This record gives sequence, structure tokens and C-alpha cells, in this order.
Amino acid sequence: MRTTTTIFLLSAAAALITACSGDDGASATDSATTGTLDPTTTGASTTATTTAGSASATDATTSAGTDSNSASDSAATTTAGSESDSATTTDGVTEGTATTSSTTGTTAAPDPVCGDGLVEGDEECDDANADDSDECLSTCKAATCGDGLVQAGVEECDDGNTFDKDFCSNACAKVPCEQQEGMDQQAVLSYIWIANSSQNTVSKVNTKTGVEEGRYRVAGGSPSRTSVNLLGDVAVSSRDPGAVTKIAAKVESCVDKNNDGQIFTSTGPNDIKNLGEDECVLWTKTIASPGYANGPRATAWEGVKPDPDTCQYPPQRLWFGWKDAQNQAHFMRVDGETGATLDEVIHPWGTSYSPYGGAVDADGNFYASGLSNMPTVKINAQTLQVTDLGIGPGCKYGMTLDAKGDIWVGSCGNNAVYHWDHLTNIWSNIGAAGGSRVNGIMADAYGNVWGAGSNPCRLVHIDAETRTYVNNNIPVPGCNSPWGVSIDAEGYVWLVDMSASRAFKIDPDTYELVTTVTGLVGPYTYSDMTGTALALQVIPQ
Repeated sequence: MRTTTTIFLLSAAAALITACSGDDGASATDSATTGTLDPTTTGASTTATTTAGSASATDATTSAGTDSNSASDSAATTTAGSESDSATTTDGVTEGTATTSSTTGTTAAPDPVCGDGLVEGDEECDDANADDSDECLSTCKAATCGDGLVQAGVEECDDGNTFDKDFCSNACAKVPCEQQEGMDQQAVLSYIWIANSSQNTVSKVNTKTGVEEGRYRVAGGSPSRTSVNLLGDVAVSSRDPGAVTKIAAKVESCVDKNNDGQIFTSTGPNDIKNLGEDECVLWTKTIASPGYANGPRATAWEGVKPDPDTCQYPPQRLWFGWKDAQNQAHFMRVDGETGATLDEVIHPWGTSYSPYGGAVDADGNFYASGLSNMPTVKINAQTLQVTDLGIGPGCKYGMTLDAKGDIWVGSCGNNAVYHWDHLTNIWSNIGAAGGSRVNGIMADAYGNVWGAGSNPCRLVHIDAETRTYVNNNIPVPGCNSPWGVSIDAEGYVWLVDMSASRAFKIDPDTYELVTTVTGLVGPYTYSDMTGTALALQVIPQ
């Protein structure tokens, strides 16, 4: 059928050419073009081309020839799926051929699809899930420390930064709170708080610079014991009238009471605000103690560790002791945020002064020792049960706990230092203290115990492990009658001299005098003035 049609078209084309002989040219629709024919032409050539579905025909393209006649009809080339038909006639015989060609172009590989389970292209992995806690992230990148995503079972944390002193280290391990930037002891416990007893104030002295950065009026009268918590805040106990005052160490912990956008607070020894005006004095609590001898003395914060994940401290609680007119000791535990009474334990005491020295161990148990032959007791933090630890072998004075939980007590005239062993419940006297008195006493984190000696004025150094003196007569230039001793966060020893109205900072290794603070007024403090004694119990050293 296809060949017959081709012959018909060729015959019609030949007739048309003969009829139009001598014309310059003829054009037809569908792109038909006819050339000028020589009378001797015996053949005709016809070509039709169709591309991508459009029809374009060029008919009767004729070339003169003398030896042969040829006709090519309907030569069709089809690209990408079209057909091409052609017919050829030679010497009046027409042969039809049908040719179909198909050409396919090159197709680019599809883009890799993250999540299809196949590792392709620039993918490092592909586990076909959206779980970002396994070894392959939902972005098809391998999990690594520092990508901000915690890999379960491998990383404790991942904060996505390169700072090594925040809550997450560069090894993707949690950093203990006390080792983080701004939370270490040297940053938080950087002040010594010294009560100026005859002025009814307390001085805040920077232990690194020796500069007094604030002086605060306190409630009651004749302040003495100071205790610093692990946030750096201080509680000051006044003996007569009896009262307790809490003061914030950091300005950001102070309270803008008048909402003026500023904190109105002391800036130094000559800038003392009236009681109730200083916005860093957080609360005061009046104690119904009858007179000087019965007023609050033994004072100590509980040691509460921060949450290991948030490093936020739970509410702090404070212990202190005083005595009523019936010679009953009152041990009060109060809310550190408000001063409200939480617990009160009453225990028979005696006719001498109220509980004299106080400290808290790692479990929050409160220890209080009495002056001279008054008792020493332990109050269980959970049950509030009181355990009598005995009187001790001599005239007791200031007290401290060492890292093991043993009690050390100075002496008031016996040329001695007393020790209580928490394992055996046995008291001992290590004697030969180098002078008649060792007043305040304090243990450090390096296995030493330090005493403030008077008559003569000196610093006393004891090895806690062997319970022997390293040096019982360390001279302190300029001292007169040192009463209190404390350790700062860098390990330096501080002596507070009641008569000289000075405080001395001493190198514990060389015994060299590093700094002298002057301008104090009747300083009388022999307790945990820096907070490092509490940290020794709570924070592993």
C-alpha cells in the first residue's frame, strides 16, 4: 500500500512538471519546492522531512542528469520516535523502502536522596531514619562530638561549641559544676567576711586583692561568727541583741527593693548604709536570746550540692545556736532564702556561754561545740537526733572539721589543740601548741590544720594525718592578738587580729606575709569566714 501511494505521487509530480515547463518556479503548501526542469530530464527526486511531530515536505527537487533518472520520494527522517519513509525509482521501476530510526539522549543520574538507606553522592552515611541520637544523623552526616546533638551511649552531652569550661567539655563529657567557668571556688568564694564587733558591721574583703569592697550594717549588736555558703553569701550572727543577717556576695543576687533599676549597696569601708537601706542585705532575723552570753554564736550553712545537669543549687539552709534563760540550747535551722524557721532542736546545755563553734559535714549534719567544759554535739540532718560527743579533755574554743570529718578544737589557756576522731569517738590532746592559747582553728584541703595563736602572737601549723605540729610558732609581723583563722579559695591562710584591727594573708608554703588589711574595727571572727571549710566537706578535692 505504501509503495502504490508513492507511485501515484510520482506520476502526478511528473505531469505537473511537464505542464509547468518554462516557469521560473512553483511553491506549494507543506514546504513543497519545484525547481526548473530541463526538457531532457527523465527523472525526479522528491524529499519529505518530518521532525518531532511536525510535517515539512519538500517535493520535486530535481537535478538534471544525462545518464540516469532517479526519484526519491518521501525520504523521511524521524528523531526521538518519528518515522522516516523513502521511495526510490530507477528506470521507471519504483522500489519502496521504509526506514525507522530512534535516537535516545544521555540521561543524568538522579540526585542522592538522604534517608533512602543508600549511601550516595556526598553522603557520609544513610541509615534510613530521622533519629539524630544514633551514629548517622538525619542529614546523612556521621555523628561527631561538637555537632550539637547527643549520640546515645557515646556522648554525655554535646553543646556544639569549642569552649571547654562550660557544662559540656570538648570531649562531650559533662563538666562538674564546681569546675565550670564562673562556678569554681576561686570565682565564687573570693571574699573573706570579717565581723567588726564594736561597729556592728561586717567587712567584705576581696581575698585576691586585699581590697575591702563593702561594709554592711547588721541586725542586733556585737556581731561575731560569719558563715559563707557555696554561693558566696554570708550569714552573720550577732550576740547581743541576738540576731542573724544574710548578705549577698554578688550584685546580681541583691534585690532592687525600690525598683529604680539600680542596686543601692555599700562600695567600701566608708560607705555604710543604714540597716534596711542596703539592697544586698537580704534578710534579718531577731533572736529571743536573753543577753550577751546567750546570743547566737555557732553558725554554719548546710552544704548542698548543685544539680549536676543544671548546676542550680537547691534552697540553702542555715544552722545556728543560742541559749535561753533556762540554759537550754536552741539549734535552729532556717530557710536560707527567707530566714523563716524550719526546725528547732532544744538540748540541755549548761551555765556557760551559748554553743560556741559550729560546722556542717558532707551529709548536712550540724556539729556544735561549747566553750570550755560545755558539751560537743552532733545533730542528724534527717532525723534531728542529737548525739552527745563528750566534753573533751580541756578548755575548748574555736572548732573546725577536717576532710575526714574529724573535729579540731583550739584551747583557751592550756597550750593545747584537741582532736576528736569520728571513727572511734575518742578525744585526744596533741599538746605543746607553742603558747597559752589557740583561738580560732581551720582545716584546709591539703591535710593541714591552722590555728590562730596568742600569748604569744603566732600562726600554728599542724599535720592532720599524723596529728603533729609542722610549726607551732610562725611569726606574723604586725600582729598583736589574732583571734580567728580562715583559708581562702587559693589556699592562703588568713589571720584576723582583734587587737591590731587587721587581717593578714599568709603564704602556707613559705609563711611569708602577702597582704595586710587595715581599717577594721574590733574584728572578732573565728569561723568559716570564706566558705572553703564548707566546700571541703561538700566538694571533692
